[in-house]
Amino acid sequence: MNKEEIRCRVKARKSLLSSAEKTRAAREVFNRLERSAAFALAENILLYHSLPDELSSREFLDRWSSRKHFFLPRVNGLNLEILPYDRSRMALGAFHIEEPQGDETVDISEIELIIVPAVAYDRRGNRVGRGKGYYDRLLSETKATKVGVGYDFQLIDEEIPAEPHDVAVDMVITESRRLVIHHLKPKRQP
Repeated sequence: MNKEEIRCRVKARKSLLSSAEKTRAAREVFNRLERSAAFALAENILLYHSLPDELSSREFLDRWSSRKHFFLPRVNGLNLEILPYDRSRMALGAFHIEEPQGDETVDISEIELIIVPAVAYDRRGNRVGRGKGYYDRLLSETKATKVGVGYDFQLIDEEIPAEPHDVAVDMVITESRRLVIHHLKPKRQP
């Protein structure tokens, strides 16, 4: 199955979810994230501001924003900038996503944990995004732990075709499971 077929299949499945199912799933996924060592150890966390068809990150952000330092991405041309989250300084930006406003961008090296949205994930941590490559460009510049979150049906059994520029996540969390991916490190040459 190619990436566009995966996008269509997941979109169709999401359209069947009720509001109650979406709310319950978001709570279960983010509760599972809260119990992970990656979250417990991280102080600086990059989170997405959810679109209507994504797991809502709003309740989680409200619950933890006084105890952790949250950052949100903002589209700048072909790349994402990282800015501190401040509920009072949000505005609709590119693609009608609420984005942080201001000039105080943060370097990706300061982020310890990145919660990565995607359309689908496979068991190797490969992901299908929306097709613009924003997150792949950002993730290629960091050693932060990358956690993908989604509904159970967004973790697919088929292997997602990965290209050299695609960046896999280190963990996938859904309503019913937490999958830790062990990426093989290249062997050092003598």
